[in-house]
Amino acid sequence: MSREAGVTEPASSTTLPPAVPATRALRRGYIDWLRGLAVLIMIEAHTLDAWTRTPDRVTFAFGRAMTIGGFGAPLFLFLAGIAVALSGATKAGRMGRRRAGAALRRRGWQIFALAFLFRLQAFVLSPGSPPGALLKVDILNIMGLAIVLAGWIWEWAGSARAQLLAFSAATAAVAMLTPIVRTTPLLNGLPDPIEWYVRPAPGRTNFVLFPWLGFLLAGGAVGALLSSTRDRRAEGQANAAVGIAGALIAAGGYLASLLPSIYASASFWTSSPTFFFVRLGILMAALAASYAWAQRRTGDRWSPMQEFGRVSLFIYWIHVELAYGLVSYPIHRRLPIEWAIAAFALFTIFLFALGRLKTTIGRRWKEAHVRPTARVAGLSR
Repeated sequence: MSREAGVTEPASSTTLPPAVPATRALRRGYIDWLRGLAVLIMIEAHTLDAWTRTPDRVTFAFGRAMTIGGFGAPLFLFLAGIAVALSGATKAGRMGRRRAGAALRRRGWQIFALAFLFRLQAFVLSPGSPPGALLKVDILNIMGLAIVLAGWIWEWAGSARAQLLAFSAATAAVAMLTPIVRTTPLLNGLPDPIEWYVRPAPGRTNFVLFPWLGFLLAGGAVGALLSSTRDRRAEGQANAAVGIAGALIAAGGYLASLLPSIYASASFWTSSPTFFFVRLGILMAALAASYAWAQRRTGDRWSPMQEFGRVSLFIYWIHVELAYGLVSYPIHRRLPIEWAIAAFALFTIFLFALGRLKTTIGRRWKEAHVRPTARVAGLSR
């Protein structure tokens, strides 16, 4: 097990944060809510993986917990893709499509750079790690590169309809090419640090571009659809369409898995397009369910889930070291599953409090520095 992401790739793969936050004025609370759910899944997967004792790792409860944990990473990538399209549409209205596309790609490179900074932090805080660990590929690496590609597709496609078609085609291509990329000898000559980005290497990769890139591209398609809506009714209809399409995609993926594979070699739990589409369909249905939940009578009230979603990168950054690092070393692989679940609940409350503290400090800093500057600028005109 890697200390950063718990599991390498199957159904219990772990998670990471979003990348391109939407403009505050256009924030869609139900997307923040769903991202908050991804945060909970992420914490659950990492804490239970880090703290559950070995005998209890074969129990039904631990197995189901890791299955749920496997949805954290694709959910984060999917939501990051939605954010790319929504943020691009917002930026295009202010600065034009070319500059907006450049801004999206720049954000992708920033996330990619953060991946190495995170590795450096882990290397410093965990003495004894081999220097090669700095090049290990995890979800931030994949997310950053995926956003760069999504930024190009978004700019090249132009209209929201063209973006929807382009992102959908790219998603299908990534899913269908994954078993081929995993087995083709044509990539054998790539330098190892580059090959680690396209197919798994034990101890060197937790995530690879194929198929994980596909979840972010699929989010781009959904984001393009949502960006084309102009009122609440249209957005409701768009989310309903996403939910129905998701159910059909998941069902189609499952039924296709019962048929003989068209590939010479493909593993259902890792490289198979059928499993990819089952998970993608579930994510799409989850988005529609989150939208429906937000429409309830009390849906406009303060939500801890939304707040969690808005500080997801901060939570990721601090919780991994707390779960796997020296701070919690005395309970590593030592807790019965029931205690590990209780510890996860307490740890979540603690992280939520830290997230609120971070938000409060950030808001007060802006009130003390940004707004007075803006008022002075306004008086000077």
